[in-house]
Amino acid sequence: MRMFALALLALSSPTVAQVAPTPVAAPTPAPVPVGLVRVTLTTAEGSIVIALDKQKAPVTVANFLRYVDGKRLDGAVFYRAVKVQENYGFIQFGAQNDPKRVLPSIAHEPTTKTGLSHTDGAISMAMGKPGTANGDFVILVGDIKSMDATATDPGYAVFGHVVEGMDIVRRILPMPRSVTKGVGMMKGQMLEPTVKIMTVRRTPVTTPAK
Repeated sequence: MRMFALALLALSSPTVAQVAPTPVAAPTPAPVPVGLVRVTLTTAEGSIVIALDKQKAPVTVANFLRYVDGKRLDGAVFYRAVKVQENYGFIQFGAQNDPKRVLPSIAHEPTTKTGLSHTDGAISMAMGKPGTANGDFVILVGDIKSMDATATDPGYAVFGHVVEGMDIVRRILPMPRSVTKGVGMMKGQMLEPTVKIMTVRRTPVTTPAK
């Protein structure tokens, strides 16, 4: 816009026309964070964009990307919502032990190793015990630091965080749940209806236009 204004002045003023305008440097693009890979979950409620930290949690991120690149999460659903308090808890999605989707379990990457934490918008592995996590994942609403590892508790494995679409996550959390579905502690936590995930794809990080 400034260059356009200078060009107009040069055409309308004989004095200014004799002076070459000073070139304006193009804005420097914002640096892409090192070690982050973005993926977009396109759901029936809208899109959720997640930044995966492959530098801090390489094993867990590689596992998630195998599901993404193999299109194993296409058609999966958000099927569980745990509401600890008002607008506070987590939602869960993934393979649900479907043999056509699930891949072998992976090694546990505790938060004491990765330096990540279960904060608002974090994505973490669902598992029964360390070494059993495979294709199910949770997204947090609010900070739940009790899920972090301690000296006596392995905790859960955080591997990224939501960068766009937390409004969608918060919209899913209070959705209706079945009073009968679910086993054990999961009874009463199963969404009914579930929220379909149409596709999950890697998403290029855009930089400002020059």
